[in-house]
Parts: sequence; C-alpha cells; structure tokens
Amino acid sequence: MEIKDLKKAKVLVIGDLMLDHYIHGIVERISPEAPVPVILPDNEEFRLGGAANVASNISSLGGKVRLLGILGKDKAGNELKNLLKESLISTKLIRSISPTVTKQRIVVSQQQLLRLDREEYFSKEDALGLKKIIASELKKYSIVILSDYGKGTLQDIKAIINLAKENNCKILVDPKGKDFKKYQGVSIITPNYKEFCEVVGMPKDELDLTKKATNLLKKLKLEALLITRGSDGMTLLISEKKKVIRHDFLAEAKEVFDVSGAGDTVIASFATGISAGNSILEACKLANVAAGIVVGKLGTSVTKPQEITNTISGKYNLKVLEQEEVILKITQAQHKKEKVVFTNGCFDILHLGHITYLQKAKKLGNKLIVAVNSDSSVRKLKGLKRPVNNLSDRMSVLAALECVDWVVSFSEVTPEKLIRKLKPQVLVKGSDYSIKKIVGGKYVESYGGKVKTIPLVEGFSTSLTISKIRNSDQ
Repeated sequence: MEIKDLKKAKVLVIGDLMLDHYIHGIVERISPEAPVPVILPDNEEFRLGGAANVASNISSLGGKVRLLGILGKDKAGNELKNLLKESLISTKLIRSISPTVTKQRIVVSQQQLLRLDREEYFSKEDALGLKKIIASELKKYSIVILSDYGKGTLQDIKAIINLAKENNCKILVDPKGKDFKKYQGVSIITPNYKEFCEVVGMPKDELDLTKKATNLLKKLKLEALLITRGSDGMTLLISEKKKVIRHDFLAEAKEVFDVSGAGDTVIASFATGISAGNSILEACKLANVAAGIVVGKLGTSVTKPQEITNTISGKYNLKVLEQEEVILKITQAQHKKEKVVFTNGCFDILHLGHITYLQKAKKLGNKLIVAVNSDSSVRKLKGLKRPVNNLSDRMSVLAALECVDWVVSFSEVTPEKLIRKLKPQVLVKGSDYSIKKIVGGKYVESYGGKVKTIPLVEGFSTSLTISKIRNSDQ
C-alpha cells in the first residue's frame, strides 16, 4: 500500500463544532447522601470535538484545512477557539448567543463514569450567516467535508450541497439521523453500521447488505458509500462504469480502548487521502489504518503520518507510545497488580551509565516507563547544539533495551504534567538529585506512591562523551 504525500491535501470542513471537556479524578469513598461515588477532581483537559476534531485530524496528517462553523459567545467558545489556534487550524467562525456545544466527561481510572452535554439548536440566523461565509469559501476548495451532528450548523444542508456542487467540489458527509435523502447528490457518505441499518433496515446477511448498500448508493446518486463496522472493519462500495464494486477491509486496531471520535478520523483521513491524489480505494485503506490507531487512544484523538507509515510497513514499535496509549497500558498493569516505575531524561547519547541506571530502575517494579524530552525541550535545557540525536532515534534506542517496557515523550521542560497524567507507583531519578527536589515527587507521594534515587555510575555522562568525541577529532 502506497500513500501519496498527504501534505498536498487541501480540505474545507463545515459542520458542528464541539468542545470535549475531560475531568479526571479518583474515587476513595461512597457518598453518605446516596449510593454514588465521591469523585475528587485531579486534573482536567479540553479537546477539539465534532467538526473541530475532523479538522484537527486533517491538520495532524499534514494536510491544509479550513474550518467553518458556529460557536457560542461563552467561556467554552473561547476555549474552543484557543484550541483551534494552538492547533494552527485556519477558521472562519460565527459567534452565537446559543451555548457552545460541550461534552463534559467524568473519568476515573481511564473509565468514563458520566457525560454531561450542554447544547441548544442553533438559530436560523446563525445558519444563514454561516451560509454566506460558505458561499465565499467554496470556490477555493475542491474537497469539502460536511460534519453533521444534528446541532443546527447544517440545518440548510441541501442549499450548502447545491453551493458546493456549483463550485465542482467533491463532497464527503458524515451523516446523522434517519433521513439520508437530504444528502442526495453528494459524492461520498460514511455512516457507521448502526446509522446505515436505521436507514435501510437490518441486513439478513452479507449478500443482503450489498443489495441494500447498492440501492442506497444509487438512490442518493453517490460516487461511493463507506460503512464503518467496528470490529468487523469497513465496507466500501464504489460506483464504477455503471457497476457497483464492493471492497471489504478487516479492522486494523491492535486493541480497542475508546471509539470516541473514530468517525471523525475516518472521514478526515479519507478526504485527506483523496485530496492528496489517492484513489478512493487507497484513501479508504488509509482511513482504515488511521481509525485502527485512534481507537487505541483515550478520548477524541488524532493520528500522525509516522504512525500511519509505521503501521502500514509493519514497523510499529509496540514500546514507543503516545501518552494516551501509555495511560491504557498503566491501567492494564495496575489491574494485574503490577507496579509501574517512571523515570525521565534526555537520553541523548546512550552510555553504560544510562543502561545500568535503567536496569536498576526496572528492579523497583514490574513495568518501567521512560519519558523522553522532546528535541525543543532538550534545546531549552542543554543549549542549541543539543540534542545530538533526534527524538525518534532516542526513543527507538531506549525501546531496544530489554529492561524498558514503554517509551513516551513530553514537550515541556519538566515531566510534572506527564507524571500527573500517568500516576506511576514509583518515581525514580539518579542520586545527583535529592528526593525533595525531584520534579513530581510531592505529587506521587500525595497518593501513596514512592520516590527513590539510584546511585550513578561514575565517569559516564552524555556531556563527557560528546567532549571526548570532539577532542578526538582535533
């Protein structure tokens, strides 16, 4: 499978913007007022949801994206706008008196206990104002995604579809509701299996599924129909030379942890692939791989080109993980009563001192996490000439060590934020640190964790190694 350069992609996204708000906490007792858990909030995070998550996925894949939508004149709207700015996503937004669509989730030990939704259907005036913006933006794009969550942004979707067709745009829709007639004339729709069945009825078997899907494709005058089927993979039907060809894809997920936002990833990667010049079939293969990656992460997430490349080539390193993947691994380990040890550093040039230190760290528990400073944070700590080896290389070398179970990166100068997310049972550093000054130490001790130091091997350091190399070249 070869995927053309996704940086060539240019996609316009129009749809319902959402703010995903996660409150993480711990439960230590049951309320005396009612048989419900008392949750002590530990930290919170905000993520892009809905059409904003679609745009974020395109941007993460390297494509250029422009996002049009509606958000409220409220705190959540400001938070959403700031997240879009931080993600370098180009936008043109309408501010409404209605609240920003917000999904607030209460999460304990990576398990979602409760979700609170705040939303109101946007007014006709809001939708009309957005439609005027859409008319001026469409002429700049050949690929358009309509991300329909039924919140009112696309309430006049037929008019938007006609505008896009007048501008010769290929239109992809993530549909909502039981009335798919409103999507007639678009290029591709990507319903999940449940949505598909609600519209055409439950298929008796695979042959009946093909028949129902073919009828829907012809009825809506689609170029292609992509049905996402969870653990059963994906089914793609393409209209080719007056024939409908079916293609099936096995699920690519290594393990499923959270399906939140998976549909956003599918349509985003599908559209990005097509816009970059890939065929519908190749773009669907890309979408299948991308979806398999994000369902292994916590919450609404995105995937990156390197993850796609590694998965396709079979070079996916099971030890080098994203932060959300490490959270999942820790949860699984703790359920097995395994003790998780955390350490961190730049690990620029690996030497005997590092290896001896890491071997001793592993003996303090069952699983060892090594957190590695990003290239930018190394430069802040060590100067502009460091690191000698880039982040990917440093993480791969560490992952090759038998004593290391998982390797994760962090972009801040210190790992304090990451430690609060991972909550290891043991935090360890070299003996050149006093326990009281170890970053994150007080926090780890606050929930009963241990903070330890390990004696260093004398005569070994990265700075000394670099100095020896430079002196030998003179």
